[in-house]
Amino acid sequence: MTRFWPLLLLPLLVLLALPAAAEDIGIPAVNIITADDGSTSYSVTIQILALMTMLTFLPALIMMMTAFTRIIVVFAILRQALGLQQTPSNQVLMGLALFLTLFIMTPVIERVNIAAVQPYMKGELAPLEAAQAAAAPFRDFMTMQTRESDLELFMRLSKTPRVSSIDEVPFTVLVPAFVTSELKTAFQIGFMLFIPFLVIDLVVASVLMAMGMMMLSPVIISLPFKIMLFVLVDGWVMVVGTLATSFGL
Repeated sequence: MTRFWPLLLLPLLVLLALPAAAEDIGIPAVNIITADDGSTSYSVTIQILALMTMLTFLPALIMMMTAFTRIIVVFAILRQALGLQQTPSNQVLMGLALFLTLFIMTPVIERVNIAAVQPYMKGELAPLEAAQAAAAPFRDFMTMQTRESDLELFMRLSKTPRVSSIDEVPFTVLVPAFVTSELKTAFQIGFMLFIPFLVIDLVVASVLMAMGMMMLSPVIISLPFKIMLFVLVDGWVMVVGTLATSFGL
């Protein structure tokens, strides 16, 4: 299985290069066959069918090989810390996370475009060779964000022999190690975000207890104060800036 990991990058490569590739290489989406009696039949080419099938892996690639996981987890913890169940909505958080992921991954995407997409569009690289070239920037990005302890854990679990270079680590080992490291980092950032709001909840609960208003939910009173604090310190800018700088930007 490890030798076929470059195939997982084909959906991303195809998504970037499909319009120009279809024009330059001339891959027909539908074959029109005319029979002797004048009737016509249509058939989808195997290449297009295979490409469309592999595009189903694109959401997994976005979540598991980019900065998306850390960003969306931090946003979810932040919303929970504020005490807001549905505000901002899931669609807003997902959209913000996707565009912030695109912003952070722009250098990686540019390297993929130069090393893989452009040569593939010019016919200088075969699809598999282009996928292997596109894998290198993603490997470098994931390696920078992966903890050695997590990488060693998955290498031990998979019984992968020791390697002399990080480039020899299979993708089947690097990707889960990267995701595990991302989750740990996201929870660390989320913990730091939770502390000030937790302090507000404790203060409000103590005040209500001292006033004998034990039947009144502290969440109702603390929510406006938490929102006010978050707005006064320009919380969204701080959170987004912290997330961006956590990737070394």
